[in-house]
Amino acid sequence: MLEIILAGGWLMAPIILCSILSLTIIAERLWALRRSKVVPEGLGRQVQEWAARHELDRRHIEQLRSESALGRVLAAALVNRHRSRDLIKEAVEDTGRHVVYQLERFLNTLGTIAGISPLLGLLGTVIGMIKVFSAIMAHGVGNANQLAGGISEALLTTAAGLTVAIPSFFFYRYFKGQVEAYVVSMEEQAINLIEAIERGNVAQLRSGIPGG
Repeated sequence: MLEIILAGGWLMAPIILCSILSLTIIAERLWALRRSKVVPEGLGRQVQEWAARHELDRRHIEQLRSESALGRVLAAALVNRHRSRDLIKEAVEDTGRHVVYQLERFLNTLGTIAGISPLLGLLGTVIGMIKVFSAIMAHGVGNANQLAGGISEALLTTAAGLTVAIPSFFFYRYFKGQVEAYVVSMEEQAINLIEAIERGNVAQLRSGIPGG
């Protein structure tokens, strides 16, 4: 393996660095974007149960905020539940932007790696072919070792660049799609909660009106 890396020339170093970064980001995002950490099953129902038992105190809201990304969004609505619908929605949207930013963390870097890795491989191909033609000019076509070295460098860097780029691009698209699906789910549950809060506020107002 070391011989193959050395045969690829100095451009193998940035390609290997890209591969290490890519693997690190993929592993970290696979762990961070687990459904149980982003949109846990039954969380909306749990919030409704808390509301039914009048347990929406600071302790429960902080617990909700700390456990998941969806919890942060729902907690923003609950903290502002006594305000108007517009203010609740604005608070949810502000929190949602921060949550989406965290969900998309490192994805731009992963996309960049997917884009530049084949370019680094192409650059290695160009450099390898330059060496081939330089060897032909200097020694003619009779020196097979000189020609083989340049061709080997060209092919190895191309293969290495594509080996890094293909899985990086695959996981970049996979994670982007996963984040988009999570965002849609969080929006749906946040809207349901806002509507429930609004119905509760209206009911409280009516109950406070004599004869209502």
